[in-house]
Amino acid sequence: MMTDADARAAADLLARHRQAGRQIDHLPGPLRPGTRAEAYRIQTALEAHSRHPVAGWKIAATSAAGQAHINVDGPLAGRIFREGLLENGDTVPLAGNNMRVAELEFAFRLGRDLPPRKGGYTMDEVRAAVASLHPAIEIPASRYTDFCAVGAAALIADNSCALAFLIGPAFDPGDWRDRDLAAWTVTAHVDGRGDTHGIGANVLGDPWRALHWLVNECAAHGMALADGQVISTGTCLVPVPVEPGDVLTTDYGAGEALTLRFA
Repeated sequence: MMTDADARAAADLLARHRQAGRQIDHLPGPLRPGTRAEAYRIQTALEAHSRHPVAGWKIAATSAAGQAHINVDGPLAGRIFREGLLENGDTVPLAGNNMRVAELEFAFRLGRDLPPRKGGYTMDEVRAAVASLHPAIEIPASRYTDFCAVGAAALIADNSCALAFLIGPAFDPGDWRDRDLAAWTVTAHVDGRGDTHGIGANVLGDPWRALHWLVNECAAHGMALADGQVISTGTCLVPVPVEPGDVLTTDYGAGEALTLRFA
């Protein structure tokens, strides 16, 4: 059974490798989580390495193809740390990033707390807790040399491959409150390499369904969601490869275009 000291030691090891831009093959045996519950304990211990409260949450592996790619049987939750938030137009360094992809996502901002609760939350309760919807770009990375081979618990411990996020300005309520988010199409454009298209249905069938899953995953593992936090619901398109010198621009058909440069 994993002790609190084991969870902290695992988090310290992963944090050191993240800061140095290095990878490891796997966590050492005594520090290796065997269950989701142990993995989330390690992830919670990562909060000690941030100077700020958690800014939000992310969901990884929200499509069957994504789950097959990293050999997991369902989605994974991770934290968004304030140190990883980007501004529109920022340049993102790719040194030490062994994934080198960008993902276009929908991010909900909460307007109320959702503390852990036995039995979780209904979809109606989750919808009522949302204050705004935003376009987002995730730049993931892993601390494992072969992130497709380590399994779901190890990936959760590594914060479900969270690294950097650009959360764009909120969409106008008229653009999304009564819209079918599953049918909402998005486009990523990389200069010199054309467009990649996606749709909200690629996110567990619907971004609302992904949000509902995340809320109840956190509720089941004793993790509180707070007013003002954002929840990025997973990629709507096949992750877009990016390399130094690339410029990525988004088109959601509404709201402000988001741009990132890579170095």
